Amino acid sequence: MIEEHSAKTQQEIYDEGMAVRREVLGDAHVDRANAAKDGFTTDFQDMITRYAWGTIWTRPGLDRTMRSAITLTALIAHGHLEELAMHVRAALRNGLSRDEIKEIFLQSAIYCSVPSANSAFKVAQNVFAELDAAEN
Repeated sequence: MIEEHSAKTQQEIYDEGMAVRREVLGDAHVDRANAAKDGFTTDFQDMITRYAWGTIWTRPGLDRTMRSAITLTALIAHGHLEELAMHVRAALRNGLSRDEIKEIFLQSAIYCSVPSANSAFKVAQNVFAELDAAEN
Protein backbone atom coordinates (compact mmCIF):
# COMPACT_ATOMS: atom_id res chain seq x y z
CA MET A 1 0.00 0.00 0.00
CA ILE A 2 2.85 2.40 0.73
CA GLU A 3 4.19 1.81 -2.78
CA GLU A 4 0.80 2.75 -4.25
CA HIS A 5 0.79 6.04 -2.34
CA SER A 6 4.43 6.76 -3.12
CA ALA A 7 3.67 6.47 -6.84
CA LYS A 8 1.16 9.31 -6.54
CA THR A 9 2.19 12.93 -6.62
CA GLN A 10 1.63 15.11 -3.59
CA GLN A 11 -1.00 16.98 -5.62
CA GLU A 12 -2.87 13.74 -6.42
CA ILE A 13 -2.84 12.75 -2.75
CA TYR A 14 -4.06 16.23 -1.79
CA ASP A 15 -6.82 16.17 -4.42
CA GLU A 16 -8.02 12.71 -3.36
CA GLY A 17 -7.87 13.81 0.27
CA MET A 18 -9.91 16.93 -0.45
CA ALA A 19 -12.52 14.86 -2.27
CA VAL A 20 -12.85 12.43 0.65
CA ARG A 21 -12.79 15.26 3.18
CA ARG A 22 -15.69 16.94 1.36
CA GLU A 23 -17.63 13.66 1.11
CA VAL A 24 -17.17 12.86 4.80
CA LEU A 25 -17.41 16.30 6.41
CA GLY A 26 -19.52 18.12 3.84
CA ASP A 27 -18.77 21.06 1.61
CA ALA A 28 -19.96 23.66 4.13
CA HIS A 29 -17.50 22.50 6.80
CA VAL A 30 -14.57 22.27 4.39
CA ASP A 31 -15.40 25.63 2.86
CA ARG A 32 -15.44 27.22 6.34
CA ALA A 33 -12.11 25.62 7.21
CA ASN A 34 -10.55 26.79 3.96
CA ALA A 35 -11.96 30.30 4.34
CA ALA A 36 -10.42 30.51 7.81
CA LYS A 37 -6.93 29.58 6.60
CA ASP A 38 -4.23 32.16 7.08
CA GLY A 39 -0.45 32.23 7.06
CA PHE A 40 -0.40 30.44 10.41
CA THR A 41 -2.85 27.59 9.61
CA THR A 42 -2.44 26.94 5.87
CA ASP A 43 0.32 24.34 6.35
CA PHE A 44 -1.77 22.52 8.98
CA GLN A 45 -4.84 22.40 6.72
CA ASP A 46 -2.67 21.12 3.87
CA MET A 47 -1.15 18.46 6.13
CA ILE A 48 -4.47 17.08 7.38
CA THR A 49 -5.90 17.05 3.87
CA ARG A 50 -2.92 15.09 2.53
CA TYR A 51 -2.21 12.77 5.46
CA ALA A 52 -5.49 12.20 7.28
CA TRP A 53 -7.81 12.38 4.31
CA GLY A 54 -5.55 11.59 1.34
CA THR A 55 -3.47 8.83 2.90
CA ILE A 56 -5.50 7.25 5.73
CA TRP A 57 -9.19 7.77 4.87
CA THR A 58 -8.53 6.63 1.27
CA ARG A 59 -7.01 3.29 2.27
CA PRO A 60 -9.05 0.25 1.19
CA GLY A 61 -8.61 -1.76 4.43
CA LEU A 62 -11.63 -0.32 6.28
CA ASP A 63 -14.89 1.11 5.05
CA ARG A 64 -15.96 4.60 6.05
CA THR A 65 -18.45 3.44 8.66
CA MET A 66 -15.70 1.55 10.48
CA ARG A 67 -13.35 4.53 10.17
CA SER A 68 -16.09 6.74 11.61
CA ALA A 69 -16.65 4.35 14.53
CA ILE A 70 -12.93 4.34 15.31
CA THR A 71 -12.74 8.11 15.02
CA LEU A 72 -15.71 8.65 17.35
CA THR A 73 -14.12 6.36 19.93
CA ALA A 74 -10.75 8.09 19.72
CA LEU A 75 -12.33 11.52 20.07
CA ILE A 76 -14.33 10.38 23.10
CA ALA A 77 -11.23 8.87 24.68
CA HIS A 78 -9.31 12.11 24.36
CA GLY A 79 -12.19 14.50 25.13
CA HIS A 80 -12.11 16.31 21.79
CA LEU A 81 -15.76 17.36 21.94
CA GLU A 82 -15.66 20.04 19.22
CA GLU A 83 -14.20 17.52 16.81
CA LEU A 84 -16.66 14.92 18.09
CA ALA A 85 -19.65 17.02 16.97
CA MET A 86 -18.15 17.32 13.50
CA HIS A 87 -17.52 13.57 13.33
CA VAL A 88 -20.99 12.64 14.60
CA ARG A 89 -22.30 14.47 11.53
CA ALA A 90 -19.68 12.70 9.41
CA ALA A 91 -20.61 9.31 10.86
CA LEU A 92 -24.23 9.85 9.84
CA ARG A 93 -23.06 10.93 6.37
CA ASN A 94 -20.91 7.76 6.22
CA GLY A 95 -23.90 5.55 6.90
CA LEU A 96 -23.91 4.98 10.65
CA SER A 97 -27.36 5.22 12.22
CA ARG A 98 -28.13 7.09 15.41
CA ASP A 99 -28.59 3.73 17.13
CA GLU A 100 -25.15 2.58 15.96
CA ILE A 101 -23.62 5.82 17.24
CA LYS A 102 -25.35 5.19 20.57
CA GLU A 103 -23.83 1.69 20.69
CA ILE A 104 -20.37 3.11 19.95
CA PHE A 105 -20.83 5.58 22.82
CA LEU A 106 -22.00 2.82 25.19
CA GLN A 107 -18.97 0.71 24.26
CA SER A 108 -16.77 3.77 24.78
CA ALA A 109 -18.24 4.26 28.25
CA ILE A 110 -16.67 0.98 29.31
CA TYR A 111 -13.26 1.50 27.72
CA CYS A 112 -12.86 5.30 27.74
CA SER A 113 -14.83 6.28 30.87
CA VAL A 114 -18.42 6.95 31.77
CA PRO A 115 -17.84 10.71 32.13
CA SER A 116 -16.33 10.84 28.63
CA ALA A 117 -19.26 8.95 27.17
CA ASN A 118 -21.70 11.14 29.08
CA SER A 119 -20.16 14.21 27.44
CA ALA A 120 -20.28 12.47 24.07
CA PHE A 121 -23.98 11.70 24.45
CA LYS A 122 -24.64 15.39 25.17
CA VAL A 123 -22.69 16.42 22.07
CA ALA A 124 -24.58 13.92 19.91
CA GLN A 125 -27.94 15.04 21.34
CA ASN A 126 -27.12 18.60 20.32
CA VAL A 127 -26.05 17.50 16.83
CA PHE A 128 -29.22 15.42 16.39
CA ALA A 129 -31.39 18.33 17.60
CA GLU A 130 -29.69 20.70 15.13
CA LEU A 131 -30.20 18.23 12.28
CA ASP A 132 -33.83 17.61 13.23
CA ALA A 133 -34.52 21.35 13.44
CA ALA A 134 -32.97 21.88 10.00
CA GLU A 135 -35.26 19.19 8.53
CA ASN A 136 -38.39 20.89 9.88
